[in-house]
Amino acid sequence: MEKLGFTVVDAGISIWEAFRQANELHGTGEFRRDMLRQTAVDAFGSVLPRAFVNDLEPVLERDKPDLVVFELINPGAGLAAMRAGIPTVCHGFGKMDESLIPEAMSGLLLEYVTELGITLPDGQHYGLGSTYLDVFPPSLQNLDFLADVDRIPMRPVPFAEPGELPDWVVAHERPLVYLTFGTAFSNPDVLRTAIAGLSGVDAEVLVATGPQVDPSVLTDVPGNVHVLPWVPQADLLAHADLVVHHGGAGTTVAAMTHGLPQLVLPQGADQFRNAEIVEDTRLGGRLVGEDFTADAVHETARKLLKDNEVQAANAAIAAEIAAMPHPGDVVPKLAELAG
Repeated sequence: MEKLGFTVVDAGISIWEAFRQANELHGTGEFRRDMLRQTAVDAFGSVLPRAFVNDLEPVLERDKPDLVVFELINPGAGLAAMRAGIPTVCHGFGKMDESLIPEAMSGLLLEYVTELGITLPDGQHYGLGSTYLDVFPPSLQNLDFLADVDRIPMRPVPFAEPGELPDWVVAHERPLVYLTFGTAFSNPDVLRTAIAGLSGVDAEVLVATGPQVDPSVLTDVPGNVHVLPWVPQADLLAHADLVVHHGGAGTTVAAMTHGLPQLVLPQGADQFRNAEIVEDTRLGGRLVGEDFTADAVHETARKLLKDNEVQAANAAIAAEIAAMPHPGDVVPKLAELAG
């Protein structure tokens, strides 16, 4: 963000540090997949918001901003702003309904809200009762669930730090399949399974390993598989024909904006919900648990690249997103909220 001219404040802790602290509450500081749900409940319900409130309260006192925009699942910045009497806006990321935030997570957050002496509108703890920036396509959103919220629809615009794409990406002649498991859920085993399936598809396959996996551990890949540690995803998607990914909200919606078929291989968190949405709306397919095999990846990817119904559904959702208000059009509304 500094490269874009923003002032960056070092506040709060990373998700991985929050997970470590959450696990320590249960006697272990190590990440354990069998504890993932409990870890997430503690991390997002208590550890993260407390860390951000503690670090941001002196910043808000010093800088006195007119408006604070906070993210839905990590509302610490919003809580700090409310304590300081500063207007807030909640930025969403996907479909909102009663299943998005586990009851146990909500319970921990509400305990902390009470501890801070903050009163929230009844039933609106998920966004602290704030104005809600909704970047999810209206046809896929649960608008009834958001009926009592001041909702501002806003077009999602994929973003990535600027970077160079390989020359062959722009000039490719065969279909281009993009494989990523994001920054937090990537590991060598899942990548190897996905690569084994995709390598047999008549396509070029670009793999972004992410910060958790060194590309050098993925050896002996076929010539049509290109392994890189990172790519500017927002730029790459304009050249892709299929996105195979973990189902993170950012990648899911970014693929929708480009009208790209998706094969979702969820690993945790809200990814299973996103995978279900993609499959149910014919935007792509999903492979979960024991169904995630190399053969299944190969067959599903091959079909998605040729499925006219999937192509039509993706063209429709891309058109719907393009018709949503551009972020620039939303800025005046935010200025009004800031007073």
